[in-house]
Amino acid sequence: MQETSTLNKDQVVKELRYKAIRSGGAGGQHVNKVSTKIELSFDLAGSNGLSETEKDRLYEKLENRLNKEGSLLLQCDETRSQYRNKELVTQRFLNLLENLLKVQKKRKKTKPSKTAKEKRLRAKQKTAEKKAGRKKPDLD
Repeated sequence: MQETSTLNKDQVVKELRYKAIRSGGAGGQHVNKVSTKIELSFDLAGSNGLSETEKDRLYEKLENRLNKEGSLLLQCDETRSQYRNKELVTQRFLNLLENLLKVQKKRKKTKPSKTAKEKRLRAKQKTAEKKAGRKKPDLD
């Protein structure tokens, strides 16, 4: 079983900052007037919704995605609706946090059983005999 973290989603969501900016791409004249792209920023160091161990774990796993101030930035411009983009980027952020905070259980090393080894060797021997039977016989 995987250990679950004590992520306080409500507290973390309250700490998110959103910024609406103009989105590029198709859309004609409308795209130049409306800011539908959403940029989400989350200050990892100043978060009260995460414990210190969770922060350390996130710093370790997100080190390449954090800016100089220690904030995580995510963007979404998939739809033409600012509201929908905000929902999508928030959901993406929460999924990212949950996946990074999961603690994988350690893998136990196992050995194949004696029966499994014997079965494998019998199968190899059978294949070898089958292939040996395809050869031309020696005329000596």
